[in-house]
Amino acid sequence: MYARGRLAGAIMSITMLGGLGAAALPGAAAAAEPAQNYLVFYKDGGSAAAQRAAEAAGGTVQGRDDKLGYLVVRASDPEKIGADPSVIGVTLDRPIGKTAGAPATSGASVSAGTRRTEHVRSAPGGDPLSGRQWDMKMIGATPTGSYAKARGSRKVLVGVIDTGVDGTHPDIAPNFNRALSRNFVVDQPTDENGKTLDGPCEHKGCKDPADVDDDGHGTHVASTIGSPINGLGVSGVAPDVSLVNLRAGTDSGFFFLKPTMDALEYAADVGVDVVNMSFYVDPWTFNCANNPSDTNRERLEQRAILEGMRRAVKYARAHGVTLVSAIGNEGLDLGKVKSDTSSPDFPKGAEKKRSVDNTCINVPAELDGVISVSSVGPGGRKASYSDYGVEQTDIAAPGGDMFDGGTDFKGASREILAAAPEKVLRAKGLIDAAGKPKTSSVIRDCHDGKCAYYQYMEGTSMAAPHVTGVAALIIGRFGKPGKGGLQMDPAQVERLLYAAATPKGCPAPRTYRYGTGESQLCEGPTAKNGFFGHGLVDAARAATVAP
Repeated sequence: MYARGRLAGAIMSITMLGGLGAAALPGAAAAAEPAQNYLVFYKDGGSAAAQRAAEAAGGTVQGRDDKLGYLVVRASDPEKIGADPSVIGVTLDRPIGKTAGAPATSGASVSAGTRRTEHVRSAPGGDPLSGRQWDMKMIGATPTGSYAKARGSRKVLVGVIDTGVDGTHPDIAPNFNRALSRNFVVDQPTDENGKTLDGPCEHKGCKDPADVDDDGHGTHVASTIGSPINGLGVSGVAPDVSLVNLRAGTDSGFFFLKPTMDALEYAADVGVDVVNMSFYVDPWTFNCANNPSDTNRERLEQRAILEGMRRAVKYARAHGVTLVSAIGNEGLDLGKVKSDTSSPDFPKGAEKKRSVDNTCINVPAELDGVISVSSVGPGGRKASYSDYGVEQTDIAAPGGDMFDGGTDFKGASREILAAAPEKVLRAKGLIDAAGKPKTSSVIRDCHDGKCAYYQYMEGTSMAAPHVTGVAALIIGRFGKPGKGGLQMDPAQVERLLYAAATPKGCPAPRTYRYGTGESQLCEGPTAKNGFFGHGLVDAARAATVAP
């Protein structure tokens, strides 16, 4: 999925401006729009000028973020504010966002105090479901591979920006850092048209605690990164790290701009070492700064998303955060995209067909400073759903592929198995009243009277956490004491990640034809190509690579 609508592996998206307002009837003035909160991004040194522009347009400043350079303005005419030369972009501040995902198959409400956990002695042969984890074998995350030399460290803080993490799951809880985890979104029961969005509020103020995941995507991602070796279920790539929930996606799977920026800024400020972003920012699949196909207001919104995320990424990297993202699940060469028919994806029904070009980018996957991950199946081929591109693909990792017939794996077992919240499985009707799985995509594992659930999923959302886990292993080996625990220059982490990757060249012939009849062209040399980037991520080699 790809948290963004529904990314491969879990892709999410960010907020869009509200409706375009009532169209003016011939001979009549357009109806005034209601005042709403907007994020107003200003140029360097332009804070005062932007504030004056907002006030001149009848707006009032509700808040500001000087670190990322924007004002929160209550206004009814965002275009008038955006016309001022001090302003780069303006976007509506919606309370929700969306996940980037793969084809689906089958701050702060936090508890006080630091959760103390005991290290559990590793089982020599791995965990009970390790035999189903072809993905870990593929990258050498096994008892005779990376587990024998590097498992991460409790001092390594891994942030999961997603739909939430089930911190009570038995195969998550031992590594879950409850004290640092945060939820940056408020559930929205219905959309502006009264249609069900997130559903009923379950907690005070419609804000879930920071150990809740009502979607399952974030828990799956966190499990792949860091499920402990504890004699139950599965094992993660880095089984000894600390998992920090940085929830920016809502129950309905949207990722909007402000919660995503808040999560990145918080990660930087508290000393998180590496962050996984298996989503895209809603509501635009591709953000264009000056697209003739868009209205002035739509251009202002996309400029705000581009500028806001660039600033948030730059701020995080400057504070030692390595950033990993799913590339997306549309099967597109991101360097040659010509049209976009899925944007804006919020509110429902707002989509339109528009022409785009290579200046229009997917956020955060295509931002400078972000490691973008493509997906492979159990046979090692690039998954058909995975986006790609010579400029865009940095590294590849197992993300699952239901249609990859290159191995003995069948059906759902060709996907990635990781932890799933029992509550979500019950809500989706995937387990019965007695807790028995009703589908082969769900596995229940019990040990010493404790049971937990696991689910097969696929997507670039599932590929990215393998890379995040390997980055955590590298930081655990070479990081120096710093804020939060350890710190390491993201550029150094990235260099070692690519140095440890297993080179993987384009298929022959380079135009690969999938069983569906779809063809995709792989360009570039073995050292860096559009399907696999610098190669397949390798945990075993990362455990021994020289600094």
